[in-house]
Parts: sequence; C-alpha cells; structure tokens
Amino acid sequence: MKFAICQELFENWDWERQCRFIAEVGYTGIELAPFTLAPQITDVSAEQRRVLKQQAADHGLQIMGLHWLLAKTEGLHLTTRDAATRKRTAAYLCELAHACADFGGEVLVFGSPAQRNLAADMTREEGLANAAEVFRAVAPILADRQVKLCLEPLTPKETNFMMTCAEAMDLVRLVDHPQVCLHQDVKAMLSEPTPIPELIAKYRPYVGHFHVNDSNLLGPGMGETDFTPIFAALLEQHYAGWVSVEVFDYKPGCEFIARRSMQNMQEVLAKFS
Repeated sequence: MKFAICQELFENWDWERQCRFIAEVGYTGIELAPFTLAPQITDVSAEQRRVLKQQAADHGLQIMGLHWLLAKTEGLHLTTRDAATRKRTAAYLCELAHACADFGGEVLVFGSPAQRNLAADMTREEGLANAAEVFRAVAPILADRQVKLCLEPLTPKETNFMMTCAEAMDLVRLVDHPQVCLHQDVKAMLSEPTPIPELIAKYRPYVGHFHVNDSNLLGPGMGETDFTPIFAALLEQHYAGWVSVEVFDYKPGCEFIARRSMQNMQEVLAKFS
C-alpha cells in the first residue's frame, strides 16, 4: 500500500512548502482538495496544473487524486430533482476528472455531503436514480482519462444519503461502470454495526481508495481506534492502493498531525513485518 495525506490540512502553506514537508515525513502521495487552489477547478489553467504536478514530482510525490469535490461550489447537487442542476453537476465532475488526470491522479473521492443530501420528501430510490444518472454521464470521461470515481459512505451525522458501504454499493451497481467504485473511510465505517475488518474483507473487490482517520477526527492512532486489526485486514486482502490520512480537527497543528499519523501507521505495520 502507498501513503498519502489530504493537503487541506496545511492551511496557508504554499504548494512548494507542502510538497517539501509531506515528502520529508515519508508520504509519497498528495490528495488534493480543489477548493484550496481556486473557487472552481476550471479556474486552474493547464499550465498551473503542469507546474503543480512537476513541483510534487520534484519531491518524489504524486498528486494521487482529488476529494472534497463539490466543497464551496454553488448550484451543484447530486440527487436533486432539478434536471438542469444534475446536468451542471455532471459537467463539473467531468472537469474534475480532466483535472485529476492532468495532475497525474488516479481517483476522485465523492463525499460532498451537502451536495448529495436527499430532500425531505425524496425517497432513497429516487435519490439513487438521480445520482446514477449524474455518474453515468461522467463515466465516458472517467474511462477516457483513466480516473476512478470512488463513492464515499459518510455517517448519519453528515448526510442522509449513502451512509454505509452497502448503500454506496447499491449506487455502484446501479451505475454499473468499471471506473465507478467504493471508497472506504475509517471514521465513517466506525458508525456501522459491522466491524471494520469485516467490511474491508467483504467489499475488497470493489474498493478503489481508503481513508484513515480516528474517531476524534484526528489522524490514525490519535484517538481510541485500534488500527492493528484494520491494517491486518488490508494486508490480508492484499490491498495495494492508496491509504490517505484525512483529518478534520486541525488544532494540534498540521506538522504534528502529519508526523504522528505516519509514525502510528508505521508502528502498526511493523507488527506484521
């Protein structure tokens, strides 16, 4: 497996400083939040994309993917009944797929809870149909640019749509395209009744990306979650993709969080070496 970190953690750091520090800590990938670059991904020119990719590569890093895809955008929504909004959302996801490939990335992680929530009077089945329509429209670009769209279950505290691995898989199967797959996130899976190692084993053939974080919204091993069985399950399932650190509580400081997260993961992996 390969280790990345979600870079929105490094608030007010320029790109060069981010790359230098992330590489020094031992990560080999950067997971990019588009809103940290510009209000919309289309505001980032082809030349800017080339420069950012090269600066990362100069430090031995790959911009491995994008997440927080619709954060801080306006007029976009996945499950809305408004066909024009769904069409705009699909078009913007196509632009994100192009950008991801331009950066040298492999995955788009679709979380964006505010832009996927079901309306109060909408059934889950209607939401699934609307979401599948959007993702099917994006699929040809995903295939052309060789980018995977990974659907991220989130907790019931964050959204009312796609809250478990099983629910996300319902949408993956409905879209029925090889570039659309499941994303697993430790914090989110902690809200499910099934133990995380069992979820990893059950859904391994469908997983395109993996986020590590703890129950306290900090990095892996910085809270009460036991990561030994989680990494044991990843190893048993021969997971060879990216494992990205994603945190939501920045108070301890980005440098401390990044270092401690990597240290904790390496200490767990050392048990299996």
